[in-house]
Amino acid sequence: MPDPSNAVAAIPEDKRPAVNRALETAFGTTAIDQISVPTGGLSTALIFRLVVQGKPYLLRVIMSADVTRHLTRWLVPMQAAAEAGVAPRIHYASIEDGVLITDFVQSHPYPPDMALQLAPVLHTLHSLPGFPPMSTSMSYQDFVNGSVRKVQEAHLLPDAETADLFRRYARLSDAYPFGDPDLVASHNDLKPQNILFDGQRAWLVDWEAAFLNHRYSDLSIVANFFVGDAVSEDAYLAAYFGRPPTEVQRARYFLVSQTIHMSYLTVFLLMAQRAGASIDLAAPPPDFRAFHQHLIANEADVLTTPSQLGYARIHLEALRRDLSSPRFDESLAQVGGT
Repeated sequence: MPDPSNAVAAIPEDKRPAVNRALETAFGTTAIDQISVPTGGLSTALIFRLVVQGKPYLLRVIMSADVTRHLTRWLVPMQAAAEAGVAPRIHYASIEDGVLITDFVQSHPYPPDMALQLAPVLHTLHSLPGFPPMSTSMSYQDFVNGSVRKVQEAHLLPDAETADLFRRYARLSDAYPFGDPDLVASHNDLKPQNILFDGQRAWLVDWEAAFLNHRYSDLSIVANFFVGDAVSEDAYLAAYFGRPPTEVQRARYFLVSQTIHMSYLTVFLLMAQRAGASIDLAAPPPDFRAFHQHLIANEADVLTTPSQLGYARIHLEALRRDLSSPRFDESLAQVGGT
């Protein structure tokens, strides 16, 4: 027989009554066969792998009162995604206790065609109703534009070298129909830690950043990791739409990709500034694909200031390349810009 007192020793004492309530409600027992802590996640919650009655589950114990207050907001998207088969099944959720139990997905290495594996998953996600907006007063594009203003006002980048880049980005921001009604249920944080592959299919986890957004945001974030060239891009978009992408769809995808690059550039610069770092982006940036492969393999992270500055340089270089390319002007024309 398993010894529950030994099994739950890793769970903070003040959270054990809540965990016992969860186990009793979900499984009719408080007995835990095994308990361990998975590696590779970046969540501020305590995460445990449990085996109960011979089956594995994931237990999330939220320690931050601020996160608990927001649990009501992201639990709705998570439940919708679980019911659609995009996220692992939820067995128990308590907003009051900050305890969540879901199926445990044993992660396998990503296959070479991971982008094609994820495309239909994203299509299903983007078909779901009921996700909340980012906030009542701000859209995602408002957030990005606010970060741009902060970087410019703080002169974190040399004006002489980046003035044209920011002018071009302003053209994009003005021309792209960010205010149109084509907003979809989006995850918005599809880094490798939040994408699991069980050997047959992909699952999406950690829904704290879920809100209504443009479909191309999720598509662009995934592409940073799994789409390497124009041929694979077209295959990826075709797998998502169920047919070859139109020129307008390709244009929207390309332009929103620049918004994602700008978001990462400015956010990581501001994080480095808050850490008191000396910001020097003159050094050659790391290779875009190689750095993302390191992130996939957990050989790099963006929690340290040097990595944050390296990641900012990567996205600055991508913006310099893309915003000065013929595709930029062609894409603006496709969405109605000049």
